[in-house]
Amino acid sequence: MSRIVLITGGSKGIGLACARMFSDLGDKVAVTYNSSPPPEGLFGVKCDVTSTAEVDAAFSTVEEHFGGPVEILVSNAGVTKDGLLLRMGEEDFASVIDANLTGAFRVTRRAASGMVRARAGRIILMSSVVGLLGSAGQVNYAAAKAGLVGLARSLARELGSRGITTNVVAPGPVATDMTAGLGEKRLAELTAAVPLGRMATPEEIAATVVFLASPAAGYITGAVIPVDGGLGMGH
Repeated sequence: MSRIVLITGGSKGIGLACARMFSDLGDKVAVTYNSSPPPEGLFGVKCDVTSTAEVDAAFSTVEEHFGGPVEILVSNAGVTKDGLLLRMGEEDFASVIDANLTGAFRVTRRAASGMVRARAGRIILMSSVVGLLGSAGQVNYAAAKAGLVGLARSLARELGSRGITTNVVAPGPVATDMTAGLGEKRLAELTAAVPLGRMATPEEIAATVVFLASPAAGYITGAVIPVDGGLGMGH
């Protein structure tokens, strides 16, 4: 059965891998992007998740294009502005919270209205092992990613009676264009900290997302699923 899927930040990396995997299953897939449009073959909608008006417009465009409400939401859009606490300005802290955490609130609120009416839906929030472990130089990002856990678990309690599940995926280091720019030394440090001794592929993260959206995961809600090679075990 073809479902309407919306993935924020879906034009590259993990989001793009999710989009392709859902598309391969026969779902109707839309992705939002801010600066880089998605590859040809995917329905893309420009949307800055820090703008409530743009979020609402993006959902309206997707609903009109596919002829129905979003049934599966993957909230994946986010930014980083790293820096040590004593050197981090309030703007860098607030902007990362706004994009990663408040942005997830904006898109889930908009998606939930249609899901409540349908009495069905799947919400999947993309967190990070950093939100569970912490990371020096990323107090803003870690706080936002940790906040997604509280957001998801509260939504799981609010929306569960309407047949809507809400879950969190917490990736560890993933081989994407963003991590490729970290340099060989930093990549070696990241890999050395992972018990499996390597970085994940975007497709490995996407596989977990697709599972959480499947009928097989119908009784899973409020869960935090680590896909981190063992990096965050015990948290």
